[in-house]
Amino acid sequence: MKCLVIGRGGRCHAIIDALAKSKKVTQIFAAPGNDGMRNLATLVNIEETDVVKMLDFAKKEKIDLTIVGPEIALEAGMVDAFKEVGLKIFGPTASAAMIETSKEFAKSLMMKYKIPTASYRTFTDYLEALAYIKNQSFPIVIKYNGLASGKGVVIAHNLEEADKTLHEMLIEDFFGDSSVLVEEYLEGPEFSLMCLVNNEMVYPLPIAQDHKRAFDGDKGPNTGGMGAYSNVDIISQEDIEYAVENIMKKTASALVKEGVPFTGLLYGGLMKTCDGIKVIEFNARFGDPETEVILPRIKSDLYDVFCDIIDGNKIDLEISDDYTLGVVLASKGYPGKYEKSFLIENLDDLDVKVYHMGTKIKEGKFYTAGGRVLIVVASGKTLKEAQTKANEAASKIKCENLFFRHDIGYKSL
Repeated sequence: MKCLVIGRGGRCHAIIDALAKSKKVTQIFAAPGNDGMRNLATLVNIEETDVVKMLDFAKKEKIDLTIVGPEIALEAGMVDAFKEVGLKIFGPTASAAMIETSKEFAKSLMMKYKIPTASYRTFTDYLEALAYIKNQSFPIVIKYNGLASGKGVVIAHNLEEADKTLHEMLIEDFFGDSSVLVEEYLEGPEFSLMCLVNNEMVYPLPIAQDHKRAFDGDKGPNTGGMGAYSNVDIISQEDIEYAVENIMKKTASALVKEGVPFTGLLYGGLMKTCDGIKVIEFNARFGDPETEVILPRIKSDLYDVFCDIIDGNKIDLEISDDYTLGVVLASKGYPGKYEKSFLIENLDDLDVKVYHMGTKIKEGKFYTAGGRVLIVVASGKTLKEAQTKANEAASKIKCENLFFRHDIGYKSL
């Protein structure tokens, strides 16, 4: 079978790595992919949002299964186009993907179907939003109502921060022309619950916890994720079962009732608050960097799993009991300004998984080519063992312009 994975980062590298283990998969293409995937996949120079070229390529190569990595491809209608011509593709339609691409749609859906989440108001006018915030308590959460590469959420601790954020989002159109959501601030441990979904069939994957802040001790600016681990011991099995029944299954059912049934990967970014588990956000695809620590735990053939979900067949997932922990190596300055093209050495000397997020090959050697560059993923019988292995491996990678957090997993440790 021939597979096409749409995307370019660590999440897609992890999907390709898992598909490569399938006895049924003979060839994998990555569009556009990155240089770190070259040993597993053939790179195809097509942008994630170029629906016409992607469809033409899939037809020409007689692709048996396509998997969509990033949300921008979903929003562009990639799944709709493939389904229209009868090509098998894993991911939701553009209308179902609104659970991620429109925060307003997601929030109104949750309110209508009583899915637990933070209270909110939506604003398109800067002065109205500012006047509302002046009468609220801090901290308060401001979210851009659209896609912002994981950077469109700000926790404002005072009026000055809130004002600056509103100005950027509504006056300067920092992420584009849209509205903002102002939400109550929730407190508690966060966790990611990703589920394979077809209409009202919902199959949970192991949970993970992402680390958004740039530096040790959860200090510094928010990033796209500096590491993740699975399983998460501070979240009980009872918590997980509650979230599956009262959040993930209810949401899948709500989407069916709204006429936008969901097939693919539904991601719940959840928080265990003093008032119970609530939704922080939904994504309509595999999370990054959580995917890199969850897929290595799945023993089942991922090709079969994807096809069974698309076809509406029941699945029985086999999951490893081992802990996995991933450490992201990022360019110094990330998530702000950073320089590229620094030599990376010692990648071949590691006995852990290394997924490439932003690298480039020049004359047979890898160089940095992005903000988040690599993720090192180790497994162990305990979380501490996985953490030690991952940190030791990350320390062996030589590059003068990379940094990483040493405390991934600390909340459960």
